[in-house]
Amino acid sequence: MRTMIIGAGIGGLTTALSLHAAGLDCVVVEVVKELRPLGVGINLQPHAVRELTELGLADELAASGVETTFMTFTDRFGNEIVALPRGRSAGYRWPQYSIHRGNLQMILLAAVEKRLGPARTGRRLEDFEQDGAGVTVTLRDLSSGEVLRERVDVLIGADGVLSSVRARLHARLHARLHARLHERPEPLMWGGVRMWRGLAVSDQRVMDGATVLVAGSSTHAKFVAYHVSAADPRLVNWVAEVKVAEGGEIDEETDWSRRGRLEDVLEHFTGWTHRHFDVAGLIRASERVLEYPMVDRDPLTSWGEGRVTLLGDAAHPLYPLGSNGGSQAVLDARVLARCLATSDDPAEGLKAYEAERLPLTTALLHGHRRMAMDESVDLVSERAPHGFSHISDVLTEEELTVVADGQHQISDADVRELNERPSWSVRRP
Repeated sequence: MRTMIIGAGIGGLTTALSLHAAGLDCVVVEVVKELRPLGVGINLQPHAVRELTELGLADELAASGVETTFMTFTDRFGNEIVALPRGRSAGYRWPQYSIHRGNLQMILLAAVEKRLGPARTGRRLEDFEQDGAGVTVTLRDLSSGEVLRERVDVLIGADGVLSSVRARLHARLHARLHARLHERPEPLMWGGVRMWRGLAVSDQRVMDGATVLVAGSSTHAKFVAYHVSAADPRLVNWVAEVKVAEGGEIDEETDWSRRGRLEDVLEHFTGWTHRHFDVAGLIRASERVLEYPMVDRDPLTSWGEGRVTLLGDAAHPLYPLGSNGGSQAVLDARVLARCLATSDDPAEGLKAYEAERLPLTTALLHGHRRMAMDESVDLVSERAPHGFSHISDVLTEEELTVVADGQHQISDADVRELNERPSWSVRRP
C-alpha cells in the first residue's frame, strides 16, 4: 500500500512517520520549495506528546520545547482567575510542551528524511482522479513547469486550512451549495476576532517560565504569552486577540504570513498594567508581527471519499483557543496509520479513520466556537472592573468550576484514559 501525503506541516510529516512505523510505504509532497523553521509558538498536549514519543522523538522535543506546568488565566491587571495544571503536573504520564512551531516542524522533517528520504518539495497538486484500484495524482514541478502523474493507493490532504485537496474532493458538493445559496462555496468563517502574533526576545520572564499566561478576553483585548525554547529562555511567544467585528463569512484574502503593524496592536493595550509582565514591552521586542483573522470552517459531514481523505487543518480547522489544533493533527495521523495498517481495503481503512476522528473533532470545533473562557473572563471584568484581591470575592465555587471545565473540554484528554490506553502503534503483517 503506497500513500501520497499532500502537505509537509505537522500533520503531514507525522502521518509519514506513522505510516512508516506501521510498515506502509508513503511519500510527502509539498508546494514550498524549501522548508524552513517559520512561524511562532505552539503547544503540544500530552495526548500528542505520547504519540510523538512512540515515534521516537521524546529527546528532541525535550531539548527544544519548554515543559508546561500551568495555564493561568488573569484579568488585565494580572489578578488570577484560575490556574490549571498542565501535562505531568496534571497527572499525565507525558508532558505538555510549549515549542516553536518551526522547530517542531524541523524535528519532524529530520526524522522523515532519515527514515523515509526527502520530501518532494516545490510540487503543486493540480488534480487527482480515483477508481476502485487507486488514485492518479497530477502534480506540477514549480521549477521546471513539468506536469507529473503518479499512481498511488491512497491520497491524504494534509495541506492546511486552504487545502487544495479539500477543495477538489468536495468540488461537487461546493457546486451544489453555490447554486442553491448563491454564495461562494465553503467560505472561511470568522468570529470577528483579529489576531496579532509575535516572538519577542526579552529578558522578561513570564510567571515561572513554564506557564502559559492568558490575560483578559478577546471581547475587549486578550494577551497570551509563554516561553517556547529550552535553549533560549529569552524567546517568548505572544498572541493578542481583539474582537473588532460581528464576524461571518470572511471577505478578505487570508494570509498567515501577513505582516502586522506594532501601532495597530499596541493601541488595544494602552493603559494595561499587568503585574506579571510589560505587555507593550513584549510587543515592541518582536522583530516581526503577524496579523490575521481568527477563522475556522463549518464542520464537514464527511472528510473523504474512496481512497482520498483529509487530515489536520484541512479536515477540521479550529480557533486557536484550546492549544489543541496541532495536537489533533498528530492524533489524526496516528489513527489514520493504525486504520490503514489493520485493514485489507484502503477505502475501508479510511472510513474507519473518519468514523473515529470526525465526531471528536467536530465536537471540539463547536466547543472552540463557544469561547466559554472568554465569557467567564468578561463576567469577572463586569463584576470587578478595577481588579480584585481574590477570585472568591468575584466568582462562586460553582462558577469557578464552570470556568475550569470549559477550558478542559477544548484542551484536555481524560487523564486516566490516556495513561491507561493501549498503544496505537501497529505493524502491518
